[in-house]
Amino acid sequence: MAILIDQPSWPAHGTVWAHLVSDTDLEELHAFAAAAGIPRRGFDRDHYDVPEARYADLVAAGALPVSFREMIVRLRSSGLRVTARERRGL
Repeated sequence: MAILIDQPSWPAHGTVWAHLVSDTDLEELHAFAAAAGIPRRGFDRDHYDVPEARYADLVAAGALPVSFREMIVRLRSSGLRVTARERRGL
């Protein structure tokens, strides 16, 4: 039952991005994101993309820093992971 954030490592749009997820449910994730002022348009099926500039603020607000691998393991265990195949609609 946690909000997780990985290290910013995904380059795009002139910055580097992290992923913000819940290992519990999407309602928890959306509530945390809304409280932190993250726009809903940053949500991508099972995670929010967040810019590196917000990383420290999100950790201070309670997001637990984890490796990308741990994030995926915990997201899969929760049943919330949306795979690349599912994203393509296959």
